[in-house]
Amino acid sequence: MYTNYAYIGENDEDIVDITKPLVVTAAGYNRVVKRRVIATERPNGRGDFQIIYIASGKAHFFLDGEEQIVSRGNIVLFRPWERQMYYYYLEDRVESYWIHFTGYEAEKLLDTADLNKNVFFIGDSSDFPSKCNRIIREIQTKRTNYEELTSILFREIILVISRYLREGRGVNRDTLNEVERAINYFSENYTEDINIEQYAKMRHMSVSWFIRNFKSITKLSPLQYIITLRITNAKALLINTDYPISKISDAVGFDNALYFSRLFHKHTGMSPTKFRKRN
Repeated sequence: MYTNYAYIGENDEDIVDITKPLVVTAAGYNRVVKRRVIATERPNGRGDFQIIYIASGKAHFFLDGEEQIVSRGNIVLFRPWERQMYYYYLEDRVESYWIHFTGYEAEKLLDTADLNKNVFFIGDSSDFPSKCNRIIREIQTKRTNYEELTSILFREIILVISRYLREGRGVNRDTLNEVERAINYFSENYTEDINIEQYAKMRHMSVSWFIRNFKSITKLSPLQYIITLRITNAKALLINTDYPISKISDAVGFDNALYFSRLFHKHTGMSPTKFRKRN
C-alpha cells in the first residue's frame, strides 16, 4: 500500500478542539498496491469529523449496518462517534484521499453546505486531490500560518462539493461531469480559436444538447462563457500592463482589435482605453 499521511499531532491521534472555528487535524492519500485488504475498523468512531474521497476504483463501507460499495467520484462523510467500518481490496484498485477536521464551526459548515448524508457523488474532481495534497504538504512541513491555511483550503473543498451538489440537483451526473470538463477546457484554451460545434463533436455530443445543458448549469452559453473569460483577462492586462490594445486583443484570443474593442464596450460600458485610464 502506498500512503502519504500528515498529522498535526501524534500519528492517528484523535484531536477534538472546539476552541477554534475549524482545524484540519490530519490528511492523507492511500493507494492499495500489494496487500490483499486494508481494513479500517472503529466501532465507536472518533471524536472528530472525517471526509473521504474515492479517486479511483471502489471501496466497501458498512453504513447503517449494511455494506455499501462506494465507487470513484464519491465522498463519504463521518461525524463524531459515528461507527467507521470500511475496507479497501487489492482487486478493486482503490485510491482515496481523506481529511480529519474539528472545531466549533465544523458542524455549521457542513449544514450550510447541505452535507447531511454519509455519501455524496461529486464526480471526477481535481479540486479535492489537489487541495488535499496541498493540505498534506502544509501539515508535514508546518510552516508559518499552516493551520490557518489548511482550514482555508478545506473550506474551499467543502464549498466546491456544495456547489456541485446544488447545481447537480435534477441533472444527470454524466451531464454535470461533461459541463465541468468543458469549463476546464475553455478555461485552459480560451486564448485559442475554439469552435463550439467541433468541441461538441470531439466529445460525441449534439451541439444543441451541449449548449442547452451548459447554459442550464452555468447560466451562460458556451460562447458567452468564453467571451466572459476573454473580457475578464483583458481587464487584468489593461490594468497591470502597458501593452497596446491590439496586443491585448490578440493575447486573450481575438484576432481583430476593432471587434475586441466593440465587444469590450458592450460588456463593460466603456472602451478598453477608457477602462485603462479609469483604473
